[in-house]
Amino acid sequence: MNSIQDLNLEREILPLFNFTLNDFSKKALLHILNNPLSTESKIIERQNVLNGFLENNNILNDYSYTPLYLKEVHNFLTHFSYDKKRENSLKYRILISKKEKYQRQSKLIQLVLFFYRIHSYYFKRINSKHFPKDYKKKLQNLNDFFIGFNLDHYEFLIREQKIKDKHFKEISEIISKLKKNIQISEFWEDFFLFEAYLSISIGVFKHKYNFPKIGTSQLSLSSFYHPALKNPIENNFDSNSNVILLTGPNMSGKSTLLKAISLCVYLGHVGFAIPALKAEIPLFHNFAIHINHRDNLLNGYSHFMTEVKNLKNIALKAANNENCFAVFDELFNGTNAEDAFDIISTTLKGLTQFNKSIFFISSHLQQLKEIDEVSNRNVSSYYIDCVLKNQTPTFTYKLKKGWSDIKVGKVLFEKEGLVDIFKTK
Repeated sequence: MNSIQDLNLEREILPLFNFTLNDFSKKALLHILNNPLSTESKIIERQNVLNGFLENNNILNDYSYTPLYLKEVHNFLTHFSYDKKRENSLKYRILISKKEKYQRQSKLIQLVLFFYRIHSYYFKRINSKHFPKDYKKKLQNLNDFFIGFNLDHYEFLIREQKIKDKHFKEISEIISKLKKNIQISEFWEDFFLFEAYLSISIGVFKHKYNFPKIGTSQLSLSSFYHPALKNPIENNFDSNSNVILLTGPNMSGKSTLLKAISLCVYLGHVGFAIPALKAEIPLFHNFAIHINHRDNLLNGYSHFMTEVKNLKNIALKAANNENCFAVFDELFNGTNAEDAFDIISTTLKGLTQFNKSIFFISSHLQQLKEIDEVSNRNVSSYYIDCVLKNQTPTFTYKLKKGWSDIKVGKVLFEKEGLVDIFKTK
């Protein structure tokens, strides 16, 4: 099972792509967002589906309807029942009230007008040549469903106020047949998936995201950024090894950068365009992203033991030759410095053997630059740049290769005059 809670997908990322008009389509969108695809072909297929929507932007850019109408039509079809023999009986015609008859007919009129509008304005006009073969079939199924209602005919009768009881019976029989063949539930599933894809494509177009190349041997991100930030800083990254050590002082932006990289990699695996100018991403089958620290009190683990368990889980998968993407922010920061140095050194050395996976680890420990794996570049080292201006730290939030030696804590300590306060008199 993937550990992706720290990406805050529903709270931070869903709003960037959610332009749905109802809760059903929003649920379909959230399902897509929470389930990364397992093969390169499936990812490319979804990218091509979304590109198909983008190519039809001139038709779908004003896609809209009254959400209440959708809810009422959906509810009506879900609970629809019709027995032709019973409803043609004299007893039924005597017992049925005018109010009940009127309500049924009003619902049928609403259904015809609702379906007529979205079919004639949008679905009928979509150019399916831009979509991959399998999704063309889904679009055809949606169109066939609408066509089966003979919408042009009944919309004309409604508009001209010529619709009669016999026409309502005809429409009821169409619905009854569709329901018997389980075509109504299939229609709604395809319809809400359509709206989820349309919503994603709107987000891609609005934010100017780009589709990554998937299945490459190295991770490469150009001008990437965290999509939830109002004024994000763009960075570049190319993996020269499968283990990346990130350093830098507190407040420098390490956690934000790790989340930005993680989001690009993860969103690429659900087939979305990503917040980067250009990207090449290896195919991963497991995600372990641990950025926001938390104790697991429910299971009785301290923060340190939680980290140990998380690291063990992903290491076992990597040792089993599975492709893993893992991020550990401030790994083992909760234990003493000597302890942390020993076990992080062992971790860095051990992870280098799993070359099908990529691991990001951030740390404050300056001593780590002395270990062999860092000095011989089996572990790549990066830092978030920070410069001192008038003895005041200024964070650029830019990613650079190498190591940061700026001791921001000491600078701030001295700047606040604590050295003078603590001088022995």
